[in-house]
Amino acid sequence: MMAYSEDHIVLAAEYALGTLEADERAQVETMMSVDKDFAVIVDAWQQKLGALNQMVGSVEPRPEVWDKIRIAAGLSEPQAPLVLPKVPPPPPPPVVPEISQPAAPVDTSSVVRLSAKVRRWRNLATLTTAIAAALVALIAVQAYRPDLLPAGTRPTPRTQVVEAKPAPAPAATPSAQYVAVLQKEGGSPAFILTVDGATKNFTVRKVGAAAEPGKSFELWLISDKLQRPRSLGVIGGSDFTARPVLGSYDTDTINAATYAVTVEQAGGSPDGRPTSAPVYAGKLIESVPAAAAAPAR
Repeated sequence: MMAYSEDHIVLAAEYALGTLEADERAQVETMMSVDKDFAVIVDAWQQKLGALNQMVGSVEPRPEVWDKIRIAAGLSEPQAPLVLPKVPPPPPPPVVPEISQPAAPVDTSSVVRLSAKVRRWRNLATLTTAIAAALVALIAVQAYRPDLLPAGTRPTPRTQVVEAKPAPAPAATPSAQYVAVLQKEGGSPAFILTVDGATKNFTVRKVGAAAEPGKSFELWLISDKLQRPRSLGVIGGSDFTARPVLGSYDTDTINAATYAVTVEQAGGSPDGRPTSAPVYAGKLIESVPAAAAAPAR
């Protein structure tokens, strides 16, 4: 894009503002038709001043303004002025001829150019002041009343993402713990059975028992409320075996039952019934009550 003088830029701004006279507007339009870069400058001014046009409401001219416009456009005849009788002027005094030197011609072209430049600078200062005032008003409206602006000039609403952290889970209520020592009558402990009173999960700890080759230990629940012993599963070969199978029994049955261990074929009883007499047995006792399980505050 070629460089333009300040006069060119002022002309483009005044054309967009609509303050040029007819011959100057014709000059700008001619320049726009032959110079595309100058047309881009005029279009940029029209875009900048378009916001001012949106913020200013329409004003209906006074009737006498329309009359003057119609008269100037030749759409109506002006009213004939009132003519008073003419009074004959007094006779002029006699003119005494005098010899004078002819006046030297005065060059007014520089004065005309300076006057035009001053007028353009005055218009540019007015235009700059108007743009600054419009920007201040636009910023204030955007900050306090954005709903008054056209949809294209409203500020984009800010969205703030707030991370909602889940509330900490309530502390589990401590439960009572029960234990049973499974042993032969008068013998040393073979297994220790521990039952959680809340979850009803149990753990079997192997203490002194050792299974025969090709055989498995199987744990049974024996209760007067049940018609036959119920299998609680095969005790594994590791030191600890944990199971949740007591969940299907009520608390009274669990606490009053007898827990027995039989020797079965590898993998446990084939039909869910003990195939031999119990070799180890015992009953649950409360080892840790619920109140004592709660930590001190």
